[in-house]
Amino acid sequence: MRRSDQRRLAVFALYQHDLTGRELESLFEREATEFTRNLAAETLAERDRIDNVIREYARDWPLERIAPLERNILRLAIHEMQSGGDVPAEVAVDEAVELAKQYCGADAPKFINGILGAIMRQANGVSEA
Repeated sequence: MRRSDQRRLAVFALYQHDLTGRELESLFEREATEFTRNLAAETLAERDRIDNVIREYARDWPLERIAPLERNILRLAIHEMQSGGDVPAEVAVDEAVELAKQYCGADAPKFINGILGAIMRQANGVSEA
């Protein structure tokens, strides 16, 4: 299974957890791999820290106002960008934008790209104009 598909399954499990409060492990589809399960669990474990990052960069958008699916796409991408793993930040951003294009409203890809791009620029020492 491609990593893109595994990320999608992780985002959907996080989304369902966010909405229902059910235990994360009970929300995975049968084909979810260890990578999928670990990615979602690690993202959930860092949720408070990641949510603070989102609040910092989505200044005019309270976290609760961001649609739940978009919020969880952002969470997973930020986790991948900041975890020090083998995924380049650019790949995490591209994957998040593609998920938003497929499953969210028309404005979501631009919104997600804007937040993740700003995080990436700051991490690379590029100041905002």
